[in-house]
Amino acid sequence: MDARHGSKERRDGEGRDDGHGLAFVPGPLGPDGLGTIDAYWRAANYLSVGQIYLMANPLLREPLKAEHVKPRLLGHWGTTPGLNFIYAHLNRIIRQRDLDMIAVWGPGHGAPGLVANAYLEGTYSEIYPDVARDAVGMGRLFRQFSFPGGIPSHASPELPGSIHEGGELGYSLAHAFGAALDNPGLTVACIVGDGEAETGPLAAAWHANKFLDPRSDGTVLPILHLNGYKIASPTVLARMPADELRSLLVGYGYAPVFVEGDDPAPMHQAMATALDAAFDTIAEIRARAGRGAVERPRWPMIVLRSPKGWTGPHCVDGKPVEGTWRAHQVPVAAVRENAEHRAILEAWMRSYRPEELFAEDGALVPELAALPPKGARRISANPHANAHKSAPLRLPDLSVAAVAVPEPGRTRAEATRALGAYLREVLTLNAPARNFRIMGPDETASNRLDAVFAVTSRAWQEAILPGDENLARDGRVMEVLSEHLCEGWLEGYVLTGRHGLFATYEAFAHVVDSMVNQHAKWLKSARDLPWRRPVPSLNILLSSHVWRQDHNGFSHQDPGFIDFVANKRGDTARIYLPPDANTLLCVMDHCLRTYDRINVVVAGKQPALQWLSLDEAVRHCAAGVDIWDWASNEGAGEPDVVMACAGDVPTQETLAAVDWLRRHVPALKVRVVNVVDLMTLPAPETHPHGLDDATFDSLFTSDRPVVFAYHGYPWLIHRLTYKRTNHGNFHVHGFIEEGTTTTPFDMCVLNRLDRFHLALAALQTVPHLGACAEHAEQALRDALAAHHAYVRRTGDDLPEVRDWVWPDRHAHPHPDRRRIDGDIMQCGPTTGEEPRPGETLDDWTVVT
Repeated sequence: MDARHGSKERRDGEGRDDGHGLAFVPGPLGPDGLGTIDAYWRAANYLSVGQIYLMANPLLREPLKAEHVKPRLLGHWGTTPGLNFIYAHLNRIIRQRDLDMIAVWGPGHGAPGLVANAYLEGTYSEIYPDVARDAVGMGRLFRQFSFPGGIPSHASPELPGSIHEGGELGYSLAHAFGAALDNPGLTVACIVGDGEAETGPLAAAWHANKFLDPRSDGTVLPILHLNGYKIASPTVLARMPADELRSLLVGYGYAPVFVEGDDPAPMHQAMATALDAAFDTIAEIRARAGRGAVERPRWPMIVLRSPKGWTGPHCVDGKPVEGTWRAHQVPVAAVRENAEHRAILEAWMRSYRPEELFAEDGALVPELAALPPKGARRISANPHANAHKSAPLRLPDLSVAAVAVPEPGRTRAEATRALGAYLREVLTLNAPARNFRIMGPDETASNRLDAVFAVTSRAWQEAILPGDENLARDGRVMEVLSEHLCEGWLEGYVLTGRHGLFATYEAFAHVVDSMVNQHAKWLKSARDLPWRRPVPSLNILLSSHVWRQDHNGFSHQDPGFIDFVANKRGDTARIYLPPDANTLLCVMDHCLRTYDRINVVVAGKQPALQWLSLDEAVRHCAAGVDIWDWASNEGAGEPDVVMACAGDVPTQETLAAVDWLRRHVPALKVRVVNVVDLMTLPAPETHPHGLDDATFDSLFTSDRPVVFAYHGYPWLIHRLTYKRTNHGNFHVHGFIEEGTTTTPFDMCVLNRLDRFHLALAALQTVPHLGACAEHAEQALRDALAAHHAYVRRTGDDLPEVRDWVWPDRHAHPHPDRRRIDGDIMQCGPTTGEEPRPGETLDDWTVVT
């Protein structure tokens, strides 16, 4: 359907309505219905303009004065009247068909309208009683908007009914589809701005209709709002020829209905007709699905083309405003200083005829107050937007997927394959509730999580061809090669109270930096609102990580997502680096139980040595960081050096370095500290997981050198520990932007994270070893040279490196035991070439 209507001429500074009401135009709305919905729209527009401009005189009961106007004018008018128009019509269709509906507002800077509608519905005053539905409350509503101590200029957690932050440009459609998954009775209206529609995330999200099951999922109704302009330039979709735009949307798989024009009466009728047709189509789709139809449905959508800044000033200072980019933010700027501008604002606001809309006490007149839905049917009060269905997952016993580790470092396993077995049981236990999904690019099998396909498939509504594997309409795994779409689905899913996991390659997690950033801001703000329910955590698994992207090369080698997440507030961000399969199981079990968090877990998928039994892993993860006594040889005293590690490959290289040191420099007293929870390192006033200083010092000492092998960029460890007593003694090894297509161990060598560089660092940071350390250092340099030559000759790692395992429990001698081992000097704690008086040869080893 198309509705195109011409505009009416107006004088500069005047609003559209001339005070004589609307001429009736035939359509679904009778004369009373047309007048009421238009009056409601005018009320929302009036409240929207008032929020942007006024701090007093809300009902214009006296002439507008400079002191009534805010000193700083902030807000976005251009998109707002179109959003108010949509909101009024959604209210009508909700009441008419008793719909359970939430709305995702992509143009989040249209918050003046969204706040206005929540106020008109009464929800706002119920949650914030001081913003009452009277003249005083309206004054507070106006004053608080974009004002110190008030509310932001965009949609935010403070807005009832919202699950979408105004800064999340491009993510609205992904969030809407995520909210609709496993919500068969829910309709999600998603308003997409035409500027937003130019973004990559939004362009990918149009394809989310290929994953929505009409039998068990809810409905998403996209409403593409074309108002022609971004901040200062035209939008691509608004300038496309009509046939091209229609073809594009049809090609995406939608049945678009166009509503176009600027004359209110015909536009109201056209929008009502479009919504009626859309929900008739939706009802038929669901009926066909109930009868067993298997074809992917062509879901309806609406394209609303209206002027930017509709009903606002036509011209200001002789320049056109309505329908141009000048309407984007504040159409009339110098209102306090310029009396002419102030007159334009007053005429604009009075054009909505507030005396018809609000009673003497400032309350909305009864006939308009009766228009919105009631109770939980109000968009601003719908419980789906406040995680009302949230319930803990049923989680299996960890033993179902645990790896047997009879001795540390002598068994190999794939950590994420064990996790896949655990997630298989999670899916099984929660199948009746349908409240858990896995999202990710085409990597579920690649990341060794494919055990889940024993109990579910990939969600897929398109044709399934011979040779396809693990595709089904009701699959619980969502795969599409867009990190934006996968993460956006999961956000919408958890914000409406369900649980899930987003798994991706570590290097490409940066694609969703902005999305995670905005979600963190949402969680922070929502936590301060007592009426907001906790939401299940956003759980992110990073596998195929930097240290095992040796085959894909430098482009796939980037651990920096951790740094980004570490910048988030301590009450929001969690980062876990489990060293093996059993610790990964413990960490993920914990993460799936949490709420209001962003949990990032980094775990490799390749076969690797396993260190802890399940019981040991449970204790270790509960502590977050601990001394591994079985790998240490410090005895009862303080160590000479602390070898710390965080991450699976850093842990293996650290323990290999410790093994080398214990064999070649057995008198060197080494303590091994493993960190699972990275956020135990900062001070407790910085992060709630931070260790107190006494505990930190008991682990890392207050004065001994610490050689720290870390999974990511080394400077993050320095940043996290800079307040600690012993920070100056931390020597951190990690990824230093050296990478290529090479062998796994050579990746470590290039970045000095390998066992030989770590052992060298330990020797060089213990000052009392003296000359005897030089022989050991030379042996390490020789080993590095041998590696360099071998790997470039054979294309593989040295067998003694590749096949290394932690020695059995009887292999390491007591630190002071005399030992002969080739031509390596075994140094004790003294310096010089001869024993000091009183020392015996038992305090030394000898050179052969």
